[in-house]
Amino acid sequence: MKFSSPFASLLALVSIAAASPVSNGRREGVVRFPLTRKSADVAGHVDMDALNAQLTHVSNKYRQTFSAFEANTGSAHPLSGKMMSSIRKRDDGVVPLINQGTELWYGEIDVGTPKQKFNVSIDSGSTDLFLPSVSCMDCAGHKMYDAVQSSTAKDKGNMSTLSYGEGKVVGDEYSDDVFLGGYEATDQTFLAASWYSSTFAYPNFMPDGLVGFAFEQLSGLGAKSVFETISDSGVLPESVFSVKLSSTSGESELCIGATNPNLYVEDTLTYTAVTEEGYWQVNLEAVSRDGSTVASNSASIIDTGTTFIITSDDAAEAYYKNIPGSSSSTQGEITYYTIPCDTIGSYTPTLTFGGRGFDVSKETFNLGPESDDSSDCLGGIAGMSGVDFWVVGGVFLQNVYTVFDKGNIQVGFAELA
Repeated sequence: MKFSSPFASLLALVSIAAASPVSNGRREGVVRFPLTRKSADVAGHVDMDALNAQLTHVSNKYRQTFSAFEANTGSAHPLSGKMMSSIRKRDDGVVPLINQGTELWYGEIDVGTPKQKFNVSIDSGSTDLFLPSVSCMDCAGHKMYDAVQSSTAKDKGNMSTLSYGEGKVVGDEYSDDVFLGGYEATDQTFLAASWYSSTFAYPNFMPDGLVGFAFEQLSGLGAKSVFETISDSGVLPESVFSVKLSSTSGESELCIGATNPNLYVEDTLTYTAVTEEGYWQVNLEAVSRDGSTVASNSASIIDTGTTFIITSDDAAEAYYKNIPGSSSSTQGEITYYTIPCDTIGSYTPTLTFGGRGFDVSKETFNLGPESDDSSDCLGGIAGMSGVDFWVVGGVFLQNVYTVFDKGNIQVGFAELA
């Protein structure tokens, strides 16, 4: 199985428009951000460089956040064993966090007094905020944070490193006021970087920095996320953020402080408890295909920062087993699968959370032909040798409305309206 490029639909550059609290028809003080997906589908087939970079980003992110969880809690994360042992067996480092052409969700935040504006990658699978500082010598092309120009900036006196495989940022910990739409995270701790590795150099890494939406336990800085800081201040109508993701322009949205009932079928909203605070980790009750269960009661992490549904090599092999014409190809730690394009729509998965099954559409499961003239298409479930859990990404999340409920420590899914 041979792939060629480009698969530009993996390039999802999402900008968050300037926002302020608006009514959602039920409650005041809710911030809704329209998300715009910009893609350049040049040839309509798979770019393996972009694909490998995106999945390597996922692998590296979990290694870094597993390490942070252990440092913050004193205990290894229950899901970390297989992945972290694989690090110790490697003689060389892992590849960069991210590369141009991978899927990134960009948002705009303001920092300081007066406000300094930055574009940041939004990531529900990590916690920390980092930005380049004006002292950074390797950050050309990025907007840089100037603490001297902010009357609310405080130097915390600590130099820290955030590592994402070979990608690293080094700098000083600061606190300052961070603004996400109409809400303020007062005295938010973040890293003002004096050094970006080449991984984060422009244009390899297009946004200025990164902001995480996971729990404090994953923080390399021992800090709350921007969302947690805002939520803990008590200003939100509800301690939730919710998303609709779509490849159709103008149909994606991030909502802070509530859900948007116009975007989902209310009586289908089903919640499932977070089983381990840190990630948005929940029990995946079943994965089925054609009515037959291929996996059950598996740990899963709900991650807006990846395109695929990712699982262990054994679970992925079990999913594609006995599909006529299916084929696999292993590149590094990742195993991809193809199915004939004219039948791939017959083999889409159903994922069950909280007792309700949610179908994945053929449009999101089929990631496109493997090459220009190929009759085989890439399936949306991939195997990764370093994991024994499921990472539930955009292949699934584009089919549901997703609610991240910090107040009740749960995740909800609903059918789209």
